Amino acid sequence: MSDQRQTAAPVRRTLPEAWFAWLLVAPAVIFIGVIVAWPLAETVRLSFTDAKLNSESFVGLENYADLLGSGKFYDTVVRTFYWMFLSVGLKLVLGLIGASLLNAAVPGRALFRVLVMPPWVIPIAIGCFGWLWLYNGHFGLISGMLQRFGLLDGPFEFLAYKTSAFYSAIVTDVWIGTPMVTLFLLAAMQGVSRDLYEAAWVDGAGRWYRFRRITIPQIMPVLVSMALLSAIWTFNSFEIIWILTEGGPRGATTTLIVDTYKTAFSNYKFGEGAARAVVIVVLLSLFSLIYLFFLNKVNRKYGVK
Repeated sequence: MSDQRQTAAPVRRTLPEAWFAWLLVAPAVIFIGVIVAWPLAETVRLSFTDAKLNSESFVGLENYADLLGSGKFYDTVVRTFYWMFLSVGLKLVLGLIGASLLNAAVPGRALFRVLVMPPWVIPIAIGCFGWLWLYNGHFGLISGMLQRFGLLDGPFEFLAYKTSAFYSAIVTDVWIGTPMVTLFLLAAMQGVSRDLYEAAWVDGAGRWYRFRRITIPQIMPVLVSMALLSAIWTFNSFEIIWILTEGGPRGATTTLIVDTYKTAFSNYKFGEGAARAVVIVVLLSLFSLIYLFFLNKVNRKYGVK
């Protein structure tokens, strides 16, 4: 009977597949919760208070009511969207032109692709300080060249006047952001099958026709995606405006993100600043949903899954 003794194999207890999956994603979930969710929740909580340096009390929707009843706030919203649409539009147009040129079979193409990188690679602050020198009326290059060609009678301070300061900030933002758009669109163009161009060329299609009927439709999903990303980054752009004008002169370049910073950290009105931050999140979320809706339509139209 002892010879017939059987030893039972050890039983391995394994976690259910769902629990194992949650363990794998737990570090990412914790990271997002600590870095994103908790600060966002704290911002929402502060938006219902009149938090300052040494005091904090619950005020409900008072901060939001003050914002919605402020004509100045609506002006800032309109200015922000105008800044975003104009800047992003220029980036897309210039990026599309640049990508088309860099995609052409010309001598030294690799060198030109490298030279397009510096505005995007160098730190934004360094680039903005360079533009500060260019915009200076007394020793800046732009004012000096315009005077030499007789377009100006004397020094002109580009950042001292409301209109010129606003468009000068846009020029700087476009200069910084265009290389990234160019490189993304260039990568999309290089993914277009050469057979399509050759077939169109055999049929007698010109360059402009091939560009409109082949290049643009093929890169449209990337173009729309790039527009969305660029719009979000431009909407939240802070360094460029702050270094160049700090939101001036007389609020001409004050966007929502700059207004939020001034309210919360210059005036120490953390509750009002938090309310502005929540409004920014809501506006960007709505804008992103609308953009994603059109992106899905574009993807379905051009057969992108």
